[in-house]
Amino acid sequence: MKRTLLLFLFASFAASAQAPKVGQVEIFGIRKVSPEKIRKALGVLEGGPLPSSKVEIEERLEMLEEVTRATIEAICCLEKQAILYVGIEERGSTHFELRLPPTSEIRLPEPVMQEWLSFATNLAAAVRKGTAEEDLTNGHSLVADADARQNQLKFVDLAESHEAVLRDVMRNAEDEQQRAIAAYIVAYGKDKKRVADELQYAMRDADSTVRVNAMVGLVAITIYSSMHPESGIRISPTWFVEMLNSTHFTDRAKAADALFHFTAKRDEHVISHLRDRALPALTEMSAWHHESHAIPAFILLGRVAGLPEPEIQELWKKGDRQTLLKKVKESAKSAN
Repeated sequence: MKRTLLLFLFASFAASAQAPKVGQVEIFGIRKVSPEKIRKALGVLEGGPLPSSKVEIEERLEMLEEVTRATIEAICCLEKQAILYVGIEERGSTHFELRLPPTSEIRLPEPVMQEWLSFATNLAAAVRKGTAEEDLTNGHSLVADADARQNQLKFVDLAESHEAVLRDVMRNAEDEQQRAIAAYIVAYGKDKKRVADELQYAMRDADSTVRVNAMVGLVAITIYSSMHPESGIRISPTWFVEMLNSTHFTDRAKAADALFHFTAKRDEHVISHLRDRALPALTEMSAWHHESHAIPAFILLGRVAGLPEPEIQELWKKGDRQTLLKKVKESAKSAN
């Protein structure tokens, strides 16, 4: 949630006249198109200003013959400069399918909106104070900040008293902000099995923030279920693995965070799925320059290779990515 909020604040800042400079350009998803060709169409250089029009650049990239979809996202921060993530989907490459946007004019009840707006204000203040750390062990997010946490505790009651309309808005509202808010609050429902089903549906929403909020909720439920096996909650990792092939940085980053938890016990089904569907994606993600963005993919690659956790950590400290990739290739051959 902290990362999501910072992304929102940064996007607002980038739209202003004081837009920050680009510190790093990270291109992912390319297998055939050269990075030079993408950079030329992108028209953005490290050290230059953040582009003013996201849509215009995405459309320019999608005019390249080999490109079917492009997404750019500015993420804060690399030495107080933006990291511009450029996601490319080439023709014939692995595709993460999203649902078409819904069309209903349904909206959230006023009490829900009032509590959400209070929460957004308090969370923004918590981020500035450094008190936005999350506890996910209850099956939903509870932040350290007292005011924002009080809002979240009220979400538990709101999720129960407005369950039907929250689910309806999350699935059917035309307004993506309404769907995103609903997805966040739905996660506070007491019946976590049913909540998990709803959030897995939202993982393929047309809007990135809806998907991120759904994943935040599912990660919390995953952590809760691992601590309480008697709950009988089982969440499929399938869509998280598939999402590693998304053109959206936020999709990939949050999916990798979630799969870190899914693979903690080295479940062979999840490991095999990662090996079959996501090795190229994890390989390029593990090379991202921002360490906190790269390390989840690096750890996942180590687990796919069957390496013990201490060895993965040691390779990370050494920056020895080539040894890791060699071991991943060896494990893939033995698996086949």
